[in-house]
Amino acid sequence: MENASNILVFTLSGLNMTMEDRYVIFSFTALIYQLILLCNITIIFCIAADKQLHEPMYIFLCNLCINTLYGTSGFYPKFMYDLLTPFHVISYAGCLIQVFVIYSSALCDYSTLTVMAYDRYVAICKPLEYHSEMTNQKIVKCIIFCWLPPFICMSVVVLLAARLTLCGSTIEKLYCETWAIAKLACSSTTVNNVIGYIVILTYFGHAVLIAFSYIHLIKNCRKSKESKYKFMQTCVPHLVALFNITIALLFDVFYSRYGSHFLPQTLRNFMALEVLFIPPILNPLIYGLKLTKIRKQVMRLFLRHN
Repeated sequence: MENASNILVFTLSGLNMTMEDRYVIFSFTALIYQLILLCNITIIFCIAADKQLHEPMYIFLCNLCINTLYGTSGFYPKFMYDLLTPFHVISYAGCLIQVFVIYSSALCDYSTLTVMAYDRYVAICKPLEYHSEMTNQKIVKCIIFCWLPPFICMSVVVLLAARLTLCGSTIEKLYCETWAIAKLACSSTTVNNVIGYIVILTYFGHAVLIAFSYIHLIKNCRKSKESKYKFMQTCVPHLVALFNITIALLFDVFYSRYGSHFLPQTLRNFMALEVLFIPPILNPLIYGLKLTKIRKQVMRLFLRHN
């Protein structure tokens, strides 16, 4: 029987396919990752370079894109390396770091969307108070809120996972996550499960609060055409992004907790990867196409280099 002190590496068993299939998937994954980098870096550069975009809404959007780059860096390089090698292993410390990066990024997405919803609420429902409400100090506090609680939550989750005594070293997934580690435990995982559910319910609670705030916004937007235009222009992308990340995380949670061996491996891999494929590429595209100022700045940027 192995324990945590003897386990130096984990084996990731999700990639059981032929080398020919791996080369195809590698090419597709490399293309997707480059597209993710291009879209998010373009949005960040456009916001940073144009002083007219140095407004709270665009600063929070920039934060969302920075978080995407942070989160995907914890998965794509390692996954592409695994596609080209016959042995799919990750060190014990590397596994815990991957858990921290991927899931703190997912929680940060929720925090950022919550802050963006608050910003739109003030802009649409209290337009005369907007500039006095959304001061530089408030923006800094909002950015800290986006990053600090997710980092604290995931630090606790990772430390609890690290204390477990393990009886195995094979993770039945394409990347590391805490419940996969907990399934290998010889000791009780009650505390891990309780804390994990608290974190999940807290951040899905963010989604419920955002949904209620937008219901309130919709009621207010009926009063004037200008408010209705503001909602359609700036709030619809937030709702799409919120729906996007929520569905992706639900896939991941249900796969981690209830993933069945009777499901095809391809479907299980899709459920595991949806959170790392769809939101990182869809979010910047949605905002880039929907927000007029961003779209114009992106067009100027590319036309200037052509």
